[in-house]
Amino acid sequence: MADSQSNNAWKFMMMVFVVLICALYVVSAQIRYSVPEEMEQGAVIGNIAEDLGLNIATLSGRKVRLVADYTKRYLEVNLENGLLLANERIDRDKLCGPITTCVLSFQIVFENSPEMYRGEVEILDINDNSPSFPESVILLRMAETMAPGSSFPLESALDPDVGTNAVSDYNISPNEHFCLKEKFVDDGTKIVQLLLEKPLDRERQSSFQLMLTATDGGNPPRSGTARILITVLDSNDNAPTFAREIYKVSLIENSPRGTLVVSVHATDLDEGSNAEVTYSFSNRVSQKMQELFSLDPRTGEIRVQGIIDYEGASSYSLDVQAADNGSPAIIGHSKVLIKLIDVNDNAPEIKVTIISSMVPEDAAPGTVAALVNVNDRDSGNNGKVHCEIHKNVPFKLQSTKIGNYKLITSDMLDRENTPLYNIAILARDSASPSLSTNTTILISVSDVNDNAPRFARPMDTVYVTENNSPGASIFAVTAFDPDQDQNSYVTYSFIDNLIQVLPLSNYLNLNSMNGTIYALRSFDYERVKNFQIQVQARDAGVPPLSSSATLNVIILDQNDNAPVIVSPSAQSGSAGVEVVPQSAGQGYLVTKIIATDADSGQNARLLYQVLKATDPSLFIVGLHSGEIRTARGILEQDSTTQSLVILVKDNGQPSRSSTATIHFSILGNVTEIFSESSNSVTNPEYVSDVNLYLIVILGSTSFIFLATIILLIGIKCKQDRNSPEDYNSPSICYGLDDSNNAFNQRPILKESLNYTGAGEIIHIPDTHHYSVCLSPESAKSDFLFLKPYIPPMSQGQC
Repeated sequence: MADSQSNNAWKFMMMVFVVLICALYVVSAQIRYSVPEEMEQGAVIGNIAEDLGLNIATLSGRKVRLVADYTKRYLEVNLENGLLLANERIDRDKLCGPITTCVLSFQIVFENSPEMYRGEVEILDINDNSPSFPESVILLRMAETMAPGSSFPLESALDPDVGTNAVSDYNISPNEHFCLKEKFVDDGTKIVQLLLEKPLDRERQSSFQLMLTATDGGNPPRSGTARILITVLDSNDNAPTFAREIYKVSLIENSPRGTLVVSVHATDLDEGSNAEVTYSFSNRVSQKMQELFSLDPRTGEIRVQGIIDYEGASSYSLDVQAADNGSPAIIGHSKVLIKLIDVNDNAPEIKVTIISSMVPEDAAPGTVAALVNVNDRDSGNNGKVHCEIHKNVPFKLQSTKIGNYKLITSDMLDRENTPLYNIAILARDSASPSLSTNTTILISVSDVNDNAPRFARPMDTVYVTENNSPGASIFAVTAFDPDQDQNSYVTYSFIDNLIQVLPLSNYLNLNSMNGTIYALRSFDYERVKNFQIQVQARDAGVPPLSSSATLNVIILDQNDNAPVIVSPSAQSGSAGVEVVPQSAGQGYLVTKIIATDADSGQNARLLYQVLKATDPSLFIVGLHSGEIRTARGILEQDSTTQSLVILVKDNGQPSRSSTATIHFSILGNVTEIFSESSNSVTNPEYVSDVNLYLIVILGSTSFIFLATIILLIGIKCKQDRNSPEDYNSPSICYGLDDSNNAFNQRPILKESLNYTGAGEIIHIPDTHHYSVCLSPESAKSDFLFLKPYIPPMSQGQC
């Protein structure tokens, strides 16, 4: 029994073993695929159903599931067609890194079945990454004294790809100093070194920029680069060098302090403290120059610090040096040449030498008065000077040589017009803007007796009132001589003349020093109405010069004469008997009072009026004419004898007057009386005394009237011959005409009588026609002379 149990157990174990072997066989069955990385999502990797010999229909029925041991699900199985698909893009470099073989393992498991299949997908590397260096810029510092053969390790490039796609080669940009040296270390890694092949010179090339390139073995190959910046470290083996051996600059004079002249610049091919430069003047620069200019030791700026004057020096030379801070220091030298530019900062200078401060006014043109010298310290156009005279004066500048002039007269001088000349001389340079200088020369003109005395009024009229006081001044003449000193001293004298056959000295005296004229006697208008004298003014020059003036002396009338009644003639103030016919009507001219006044103007203007009358209502007298007329008809009851007292007065101030008494006899029939008288002449016994009286009176009156007229005409004509003809006073003439046996006054006016003193114009009524001439000596002109009437057509003068 035990053996059977043992046999059964053995059988059971064998069955289990067989099952396990079968199961182990199923599990151990696997498939392997190889695909490149970076396949797109959904890309077919392989056909699992076909590769495992499975029926496609059983795949979905048996619920196949893909199990992987990685987090992301990179693969999946399509149960409908049994294809193994890429579930997302697979990056081998990211998934496996530097591992050479990159495999994705998976298992295919059937639910409710012990069957299980293993699979692997090897992700093959593609050259999808370029080599890259840890740093894009590699900085290296090398001393310029480093010996050739020295090497410097470089960082290796990294490439995520593997195999042949990894970095395989390094290159460097071509240059004459460096090359690459590659070698492998114990772990098989390739390293690269930079090798110095040729000595460095920092002054020639202080830095290098090389391009390091790493290339992989892919197809096509990829590469990556890095820049190698090499700085060459300095050693003090170079002296500072100026940018220019000689600096040439221009500087305007009078530049203000602080003005930049030039900036010198020196460079040292060394670096660091070996290239730090300090500027200074050399020992050859004098202290005076260093007072004019300053040099900044750090910047090399040369600036003005003193007064720069072109007239003191037109150029400067400065020696400058630059020393580096190396040990020992090395010095470089340069020269600065400064040329000054002239500025028009100096006005022209004028120097005058007076030849003669007094020039005679008769000096000929070209007479030298002064010498003028002009100078300008500036140069070029700034120092070219033009000299001229400001005003229009009879002087001019005549150039003798550059900067020298003569001041000469250019025209005739006249001291009387300009006794002193302020000649302004202007000196102007040719700069823009220009500077100028003014100076004034005083030239006096000395006098020459070339002017005769000049009367203020060569023709003048002197009015003297008659009855003047002897010895009184009546006028003063004044003459002016524009000359100077004794040439201008004037004395006055009369030129010999006569006044009514008497010497002038009998009437007048003249003060020879001041020209005052004195009357030696009283003048009588009725004897002398006017006369003319000549006064001479004579200077004291050598030879003397003289001139004369003419004075018309007019004697002005005073009311010193009373009127004189000429007609009817009267003795002891009474006239004869005037006969008036009984039949005389109103306005009958009985007689006319004729009176004269030796005065003139208003003083001779006569007015007539009745002073006393037997019957005031019977007769009237013309105020201006003196005509006595009947005021009414004569009545029977009127007295046959009448008398009138007539007052004749002038218009003077005060007035003068005369009176006349006229008797009138009124007769019944004058014609019968005259006839009877004629018949009875043969019989003397019938001639009455009254008739005889009437005849004598009428004859005497007529004779006296005619004689008076003839006498007055003669006197007036004589006065006209003695009177000057050039007076401008107006004259008025009246004619005398006898018409209708009566005197009719009819004025013939050359112009109206204008009594300026009274301010009235008097018009004479048109009655009797006679001629009266007015005196020209008085503004108050009135009747003066009686003359015969001249018809208007002849326009005769009185």
